Amino acid sequence: MPGNALILVENLSVPFDRRVWQECTTLRDAGWTVHVICPQGTKRDSEPEVVLDGVHILRYPLTAATGGPAGYLREYGAALWHTARLARTVGPVDVVHACNPPDLLFLVALRLKRRGAKFVFDHHDLVPELYLSRFGRGRDLLYRGVCALERATFRAADVVISTNESYRDVALTRGGKRPAEVFVVRSAPVVERFHQVPPEPELKRGKPHLLCYLGVMGPQDGVDHALRALAKLRDDLGRTDWHAVFVGSGDAFDAMVVLCRELGLDDQVEFTGRIPDADLVRFLSTADVCLSPDPRNPLNDVSTMNKIMEYMAMSRPIVSFDLHEARVSAGDAAVYAPANDELEFAKLTARLLDDPAERRRMGDIGAARVTGALSWANSAKSLLAAYAAASR
Repeated sequence: MPGNALILVENLSVPFDRRVWQECTTLRDAGWTVHVICPQGTKRDSEPEVVLDGVHILRYPLTAATGGPAGYLREYGAALWHTARLARTVGPVDVVHACNPPDLLFLVALRLKRRGAKFVFDHHDLVPELYLSRFGRGRDLLYRGVCALERATFRAADVVISTNESYRDVALTRGGKRPAEVFVVRSAPVVERFHQVPPEPELKRGKPHLLCYLGVMGPQDGVDHALRALAKLRDDLGRTDWHAVFVGSGDAFDAMVVLCRELGLDDQVEFTGRIPDADLVRFLSTADVCLSPDPRNPLNDVSTMNKIMEYMAMSRPIVSFDLHEARVSAGDAAVYAPANDELEFAKLTARLLDDPAERRRMGDIGAARVTGALSWANSAKSLLAAYAAASR
């Protein structure tokens, strides 16, 4: 029977973390009393404590890491201390649900398990692969440390929630979990957030076409690949009939603005930072082609990209590098350049710009995927099945 659930998040504030918020509201609607502990946001989600749509949210101050691994050790240490402190203020818990990164929150879950709670590990990121992809330090001592923390998290978990089948395979092999203990809960766009509005030609800044990137801008997210591909679209293919907008932020944002300037793209590329949803749907409704430039690396090849799901929700055609899980998500709603090949990425972008009928066909395929097999309704069933298994 539904009881009290405590969800632990470090990576983003809630409800800004859309996946976690969908999980919260799904559990609430199923009769669970839901508490969340997460960081405070800066421009939003800043209240230390709030009840939002029946979900109790406790937030703590946190300075995001910059630079190398030492910054993340400071960030994660502070987050762990605050999470443990706030968890003591929550009453009895039936399920503690920890979302990574980092793979440290199992330490809080262990204390609650000793009091009778079951531990659900919500596996958002492969932290060992994230470490390799982000820092390029190889399999050093810190890498071995994050591998040990991942093993400890899997070992402590009663149930694992995986974001896709690739992550499920990791839970079964590297994590040593039994198939009955692992449930795939795919991330899916919030339909209410993504809806078509009339296109606004003025957003194209006088050009025939608009290209759009939406997402986080970290070192592993490929914004640099997208910018170099756009430079090749202009210089190698002679195409200047486009304006591009990059929506989002992250710790590589400033470096990407500098790279854009170095490539001489200032007059054709616009960086908006994070913007309200109303403005986001204006850009996506006007965009002719959307960009998913995540390079192939140990993390990206097996991770589900939220941007792809959101582009499909807006019926936009996609250009992506050829990643395993990108193909699983988008299917024929995207075209795929060989991994990290920026010139081919540019050529595919040009091809779609010249073929409006193909863009419409791909957009229709994507919209059908996110309202059908990849919809949150299916993920919600799997989430509730995971909680039922944990509560037995």
